Amino acid sequence: MKWCSVLSKPAIRDEEKLVEALANSCREALSELDGEKPDLVLTFVSPQFAKSYKKIGQTLHKLLSPQVLIGCSAGGLIGGGNEVEDESGIVISGAVFPGGELKAIHITDDQLPDLDAGPDRWEELVGMKGTDEPAFILLPEPFSFRIEALVEGLDFAFPHSAKIGGLASGADGPGKNVLFLNDGIHKRGAVGVAIAGNVTLETVVAQGCRPIGMPMRVSRCDHNILYDLDGKPALIVLRDLLESLSDSEQELAKNSLFLGLAMDEFKSSFGVGDFLIRNIVGIEPKSGALVIAEMLRNERTVQFHVRDAATSSEDLRLVLKKYVDNNSNGARREGALLFSCLGRGTYLYGSPNHDTDGFRAYLGEIPLSGFFCNGEIGPVSGTTFLHGYTSSFGIFKEKSPASVSEV
Repeated sequence: MKWCSVLSKPAIRDEEKLVEALANSCREALSELDGEKPDLVLTFVSPQFAKSYKKIGQTLHKLLSPQVLIGCSAGGLIGGGNEVEDESGIVISGAVFPGGELKAIHITDDQLPDLDAGPDRWEELVGMKGTDEPAFILLPEPFSFRIEALVEGLDFAFPHSAKIGGLASGADGPGKNVLFLNDGIHKRGAVGVAIAGNVTLETVVAQGCRPIGMPMRVSRCDHNILYDLDGKPALIVLRDLLESLSDSEQELAKNSLFLGLAMDEFKSSFGVGDFLIRNIVGIEPKSGALVIAEMLRNERTVQFHVRDAATSSEDLRLVLKKYVDNNSNGARREGALLFSCLGRGTYLYGSPNHDTDGFRAYLGEIPLSGFFCNGEIGPVSGTTFLHGYTSSFGIFKEKSPASVSEV
């Protein structure tokens, strides 16, 4: 297996220079692949090139001739060892998969199977069997597609497969994002690729939060409305918690307060990666209950969380360290993808390359590509979710006896 990652910054309005720059970038990509033709190409393109989206996709497909080319518009880029925000550019990532089988995916919202459909409908949709245990890279368009229905369905039909991805970004409304698929473009749905054979996809999901207070049990709820915690009104519990915090933590909680839902109820204590982090949307006017951006159930363990730059940085360090500590043996890591929230990067940390530098510190100089997304796809405790404010890493290796690891 081989991977490459190239970041190009061609001229925006000169199509001849654009094609020339793409040709140079393709030569660089092929050089990093030791001259081998890539089986898979991913491209992420800043919105400054909106008028040239189709030309870019066609040119890359012609010059690199991959089995599958996928990509999307991107509000920020990750490639060539750097994060690029608020600048124009194009990321080209290529991979050679000896012994791999690839299936391109394009799904529109009306093609999603019903909730009661069997696994065979999902297998038919992506062109692979559950027994193939393919790895999935998913790039949905956020304004036209039910992303959560897709990941829930794929988890149902492919429970042993890792899924990673991000929502196309760079546009402020429907019809402005773009999805690349081979030599064509789409404005709706989701594109992706299923990869089977001698390929392992390992995942690391950094949600960037730390807990405050103590774990509690949901004692009364209705769908996503949280009424009571440990037998007390949730709003009263939250008020008491906030009053117990330091002045600085109280200030942080005003703008960055979340609820974490424990993913393993049988644990006696909880640590990094044990909670699914969800937004507290607001307060239900009639009852004063908390409105959570996730369906709840009684007796589930939850804990309030906060997020800031220091917390997010420490969380990234901990999950990467945990991944490396748990995966010290097996096949060599050959390449990686990073799907990071638009709310991270310089907006959160005040300087560029925070997540890429953190990744490099723990995993070394392996090709890393990706983009800043409108939402990130990645697993927590074996279930795939759509996240926000998260960095989801997908790390690719040839298969080894060790099972897929997940943080």
